[in-house]
Amino acid sequence: MNELEILKSAQEFIKNQFTGETTGHDYFHIERVVNSAKRIAKEENADESLVEMAAWLHDVGDYKLNDGIDKSEELITDFLNELEIPNEIIQKIIEIVSQVSFSKGNQPTSLEAKIVQDADRLDAIGAIGIARCFAYGGSKEREMWNPENPETSTIQHFYDKLLKLKDLMHTSSAKKIAEERHRYLEEFLERFYEEWNAKS
Repeated sequence: MNELEILKSAQEFIKNQFTGETTGHDYFHIERVVNSAKRIAKEENADESLVEMAAWLHDVGDYKLNDGIDKSEELITDFLNELEIPNEIIQKIIEIVSQVSFSKGNQPTSLEAKIVQDADRLDAIGAIGIARCFAYGGSKEREMWNPENPETSTIQHFYDKLLKLKDLMHTSSAKKIAEERHRYLEEFLERFYEEWNAKS
C-alpha cells in the first residue's frame, strides 16, 4: 500500500465508524479536523502525512464515546497493524492521539501533536463549535441553561473549556483562526443572555 492508499483506508474506516454519530464527534467533525491540520502542517513545515493520519484517527476509541473507557491505543494499533504500518509509525500516531484531548490535559511533545491538537480545538470554537457544544450537551441530557443551577448546563461548558481554547493554541496559524472564532463565542453569549433576560 502506498501513502495515498493508506490515508484513503483511514478515511473509509472513520466514515464507517463515525457516520451518524450524534454527540458532535461525527465523521464531518473529523474531516474538518483533518483539513485544518493539513493546512496548518503545510504552513508550519511539519510531517504532513503523519499529521493527516493522526488527525483521521484522533477520536478512535475516545473515552467520551466508549462509556468512559479509553480504547484508543488498542483500536488504533489493531487498525494500523491491518495496514502493515511499521510499529515505529504506529507509536508516533498513538503518541500524538494521546496528547490531543483537552480533558486529559497532556501537553503535546512534538510539532505534529501540537498541530492536531490545535486543529481539534479550532473545531470546538466559532459557530460550529457552538453547535457541537449543544449537540453534546443534549446527548448527555443537560439543560441548555439554568441560571439557578448553572454548573449542570451546556452554557457552563463555554466557561469550563471553550473560552479557554484561544489562549491554548500552539501554532501561529491556529492562533490567527482562533482569534476570530473566540470573538464569535463572546458575541453569542452576549446575545444569548440578552434574549434570555428580555422582558415582554
